[in-house]
Amino acid sequence: MSRTDVSADTTPFFSDDNEGEGPTDNGVGSPQPEEEESASGVSDRRAKISAHQFFICSYMFLAPLFGYLGDRCNRKSIMCVGIFFWSLVTLASSFIGKEHFWALLLTRGLVGVGEASYSTIAPTIIADLFVKETRTNMLSIFYFAIPVGSGMGYIVGSKVNDVAGDWHWALRVTPGLGLLAVFLLFFVVQEPKRGAIEAHPEHTLHRTSWMTDIKALCRNPSFILSTFGFTTVAFVTGSLALWAPAFLFRAGVFTGEKQPCLKVPCDNSDSVIFGIITVVTGILGVASGVQASKKLRTRTSRADPLVCAAGLLLAAPFLYLSIMFAQASTVATYVFIFLGETFLSMNWAVVADMLLYVVIPTRRSTAEAFQIVLSHLLGDAISPYLIGVVSDSIKKSDSYMWEFRSLQMSLLLCSFVAVVGGAFFLATALFIEQDRHLAENYVPSDDAPIIVPKRGRSTKVPVSSVLI
Repeated sequence: MSRTDVSADTTPFFSDDNEGEGPTDNGVGSPQPEEEESASGVSDRRAKISAHQFFICSYMFLAPLFGYLGDRCNRKSIMCVGIFFWSLVTLASSFIGKEHFWALLLTRGLVGVGEASYSTIAPTIIADLFVKETRTNMLSIFYFAIPVGSGMGYIVGSKVNDVAGDWHWALRVTPGLGLLAVFLLFFVVQEPKRGAIEAHPEHTLHRTSWMTDIKALCRNPSFILSTFGFTTVAFVTGSLALWAPAFLFRAGVFTGEKQPCLKVPCDNSDSVIFGIITVVTGILGVASGVQASKKLRTRTSRADPLVCAAGLLLAAPFLYLSIMFAQASTVATYVFIFLGETFLSMNWAVVADMLLYVVIPTRRSTAEAFQIVLSHLLGDAISPYLIGVVSDSIKKSDSYMWEFRSLQMSLLLCSFVAVVGGAFFLATALFIEQDRHLAENYVPSDDAPIIVPKRGRSTKVPVSSVLI
């Protein structure tokens, strides 16, 4: 159907029969303009999705490498190199014009190098500096960075673009912060010994091969189930990060509160408001999740997975309501988004804490990498694309009404996925006590490798090969 054929199918999903056309005094029922092609020949929407996918892919595929190195090499040095490289490619990408779109995608993809090096290793350093409730508190401070950083990205990016009149300047702000992080890491942070603060210091734990580590992690039901649960969090977060501002804008056009964007620059107030909500809910969600877990631990040792399950199961109905109320009340929509994202953010620090106490110290970076790969591969690497595909398959015409309705229906998938995630964490609660006990009382097998001299150099061989 052509864009001029808006009367082909305007039967509404809800409400009365004349709702489908929307208000007529602002052009809601009128056809949308064709999206202008950039110099690269790629639309802005496709460019955003492509850049997101390139970043996630590099982040996802490099995480196992940094996980391997993080369990065997100096972790502080790895993070410094990774963050410096991240800052360098971020700055370089800001000088690439639209005529070299492939180079922009490449540099944005390479940003994943720094993300992978930091995300897989930093939590393990925190784990080797603190234990029990102190560790949980420190992890909550660390994981404030995810929602707060994401929200600040919307706000700072939009405002810098408005002030400078060029989106490239938004990419020139963060490299300075990255270099500051490298400076602080190098001169302030000390490299702790793995497991030294726990019952099993590093020198009593034998490092095993990467494949042995992976097999051990796959036999750890608490780790696997919580990883699948966290994957659903990544799925919902990725969907909202890319599509929520667009959905809110389309809802505003549909209800007549906003004018259609016929010429850039367009109204970006929804991105700013969503960014503010993400920052505030991130702080509230992480803090409330940690506090709820600490209080519930006095009653049950299964507190952590139960808090995570409750967060997702409570987030699901509020996300549903935020999507369905978009056509009736903008204020109600923002309120329900606020509540839904708050409950969703309860998982971040608690999931990280669970991973650290059900996995032995010499496998933690590998476990972090495994969780990152799976959660992104099945989570935010595919969710924005999947939401778009479902929306396009539902849309029956190119009218403003169908642009809004189709995206509304596809975003309902987030509520369903959140419920599935709650089920995974409930299943985790069945195994968490056993797996924590096994990790805390881990004893290397009798056939664990020991170090013996070989031609003037030390080498590791199985115990059974030297027994008489």
